[in-house]
Amino acid sequence: MRFVPRFTDGQEFPHSLGKIVCIGRNYADHAKELDNPIPTEPLLFIKPATSAVSLDEPLDPPFSRGEVHYEAELALLIGETLSHATADEAERAIVGIGLALDLTLRDVQTRLKEKGHPWEISKSFDGACPLSAFLPLSRAPNWNALTFELEIDGELRQHGEGSDMLFPVPTLVAEMSRHFTLEPGDVIITGTPEGVGELPRGAKLRMTLTGGLEVTAQVVE
Repeated sequence: MRFVPRFTDGQEFPHSLGKIVCIGRNYADHAKELDNPIPTEPLLFIKPATSAVSLDEPLDPPFSRGEVHYEAELALLIGETLSHATADEAERAIVGIGLALDLTLRDVQTRLKEKGHPWEISKSFDGACPLSAFLPLSRAPNWNALTFELEIDGELRQHGEGSDMLFPVPTLVAEMSRHFTLEPGDVIITGTPEGVGELPRGAKLRMTLTGGLEVTAQVVE
């Protein structure tokens, strides 16, 4: 079933989900934990709309293809068309904020990287981007005060803060709009903090975001 963007009050967003624009290594400690260099400009990639699923549904990633790793991230819902936007224009175009998992077939990604090949198939498979409902932006604090967490089976695995992003949200969205026109219904996921790891089969996930958003998800056995 195709993911439909909704707000936390149940109201459907009036545009279909478009592309999902992502950034890699937006937290220095995460880059270090994977032995990657800290970028000096955003490392961008795209997931298709078909990769999105709801965090309210059981998560069923393709475990048969190797290790599946979780990466918890903030998600932004875009409400206006943006192209070569300023940071102020980019900020005004964000209409909701939520939570996402950037699921990664890590064994597949590693093999592709070693060969110098693109690694979209490790990031863009069906179900690779579980998403929550979106808080209206009016309910969220300023970007630097945002915090989010991921617990797996009751254990805290990731804690992220907006103030730790290498590329703050308005700057990041404006930069994305220089390369890809952003349209209403597009979603941006903003990078993951340290603490990524293998997603266990059968695990229960709990994710929280400043402003009152809390979601739980179940991974299939």
